[in-house]
Amino acid sequence: MHCSLLDNTTMPAALIRENSGQYSAKGDLTEQDIVQAAQAILSQKFAQGDVLHNAKMAHQFFTTQLAALEYEVFCVAFLTTQHQVIACEQMFRGTLSFANVYPREVVKRALALNAASVILAHNHPSGSTNISESDKMTTDALAKALNLVDVQLVDHLVIGGTRVSSFSEMGLL
Repeated sequence: MHCSLLDNTTMPAALIRENSGQYSAKGDLTEQDIVQAAQAILSQKFAQGDVLHNAKMAHQFFTTQLAALEYEVFCVAFLTTQHQVIACEQMFRGTLSFANVYPREVVKRALALNAASVILAHNHPSGSTNISESDKMTTDALAKALNLVDVQLVDHLVIGGTRVSSFSEMGLL
């Protein structure tokens, strides 16, 4: 399993994981150290393939990866029939308020990975989690394209700061 979102995520040197699973700090930690530690811990869980069995963990994972970005990013988590992670990739990068999303590319990648389902996620750098008409149209186009090749769209998460809006939870899928 691979998550290209996490390629540069490492535990800060000042944080030590004990055998008991507890963490201790060796010296002072900055806010950035704490965020980096959260990303590293979630990446370890995510790589094990069990994070996306739980919607809350998916929300936390994507929030830690996307919340602080100053530009829009559209990510796709490709999953097995049991919702285990095959890969999680940043598919498209945009500007402050928009990212072009191409359903053909998402379908092509899902087929290449033999994914049974996907979770979509993108951020709103403004911090708003309001789902726009453009978000709805993009999600609808992706759902239709994926459905043609028997890939299920599980959810589409919109990340705004530390808040998340879920298409699935809002009954929009």
